[in-house]
Amino acid sequence: MVSVQEAFSILKNKLPEPKEVEYLLSKVRKHVLSQSLYSPINMPPFRQSAMDGFALNFHDSFNYEIIGEIKAGDSHQVQLLPGQAVKIFTGAAVPDSASAVIQIEKVTVKEHILKLEEHPKLSSNIRPIGEQNAKGDLALEKGSVLNAAAIGFIAGLGFTKVKVYQKPAIGILITGNELVKPGNPLEYGKVYESNGIMLESALKEAFYDTVTLYEVNDNFENTKNKIQQALSENDVVLVSGGISVGDYDFVAQALKELEVETLFYKVNQKPGKPLFAGRLKDKMVFALPGNPGACLTCFYVYVLPTLTILSGKPTNFNQTDRKTISHDFSVNNSRCQFLKANVVGDAVTILSHQASSMLNSFSVANSLVFVSDGNYEIVKGSQVDIYHI
Repeated sequence: MVSVQEAFSILKNKLPEPKEVEYLLSKVRKHVLSQSLYSPINMPPFRQSAMDGFALNFHDSFNYEIIGEIKAGDSHQVQLLPGQAVKIFTGAAVPDSASAVIQIEKVTVKEHILKLEEHPKLSSNIRPIGEQNAKGDLALEKGSVLNAAAIGFIAGLGFTKVKVYQKPAIGILITGNELVKPGNPLEYGKVYESNGIMLESALKEAFYDTVTLYEVNDNFENTKNKIQQALSENDVVLVSGGISVGDYDFVAQALKELEVETLFYKVNQKPGKPLFAGRLKDKMVFALPGNPGACLTCFYVYVLPTLTILSGKPTNFNQTDRKTISHDFSVNNSRCQFLKANVVGDAVTILSHQASSMLNSFSVANSLVFVSDGNYEIVKGSQVDIYHI
């Protein structure tokens, strides 16, 4: 058995390197850039109107001759003489001869004559060439997470594809003869299976979309074959249940026969003691406890940071905040604990129903409070360590 910190250290030192791929922009949402991007163009690439109005070539009078218009996307060049103006629309190219753009609300038009009450400042309402970035400038650094704005930004620079770190394909294997799919009659001795859809939902909330579910009954050969299939089809395999030491827990023996290297098995924590982490070449395996509360706790504490690192974003497994507990709490345990809790502002409330089999409190929790083992009191107003979930 290892401690929580030992488990963190082992994972940090034993994970495979992220894989680099090149994707079209339509596929890179929430991926991490594996290269720095430099702008191939000036942005904007021409003097650009910031609003609807009139582009003017200044002269001494407040009256200007309107000689045409320029819409966004027009490519014809207009040469304005002093005292001439052209109607212009937001995003359109401003003639090089224009001194400024004046808002349409600040002028009066009578036939082809534009009347001003005062002149705008020089270069008003004109976005200069390269205002956002100049050609050759660093656009996005390696390691940037590509959100919607970043994708829009680089698309506006003309990129159609970029190199990113590949997100792992993840297989979820559900074991257990006692499990019944929701929607079917619940016979005596059976429970509805919830871990599969729970883990899949947690993965998709974190933007891991390549997820495959597998199921197997409590049979050694079937378990071994199904794990082997999941490993061949995915980068990371999450096994739910079957990792303990019962007569019908076959996962550990199957992993051994498949030559999966054991990184650690069993962690001195509650819930989630029978957690297994292993590696087969560049594939990772986590055998999670079958109890739903323990399963989800191990997912947030160990699996999700692992996936983040494999996706090219360095992270610290021990990512805790210090918050103030809003009530007294008694600790009486030989193992450290991850306790379901709610954080509002800086105040932490530890919830009831902490058993490893329970999800009702997890469904309204937004954090896990970490407490070390022992017999002691946590006094209201004390600082505690929390993991955000």
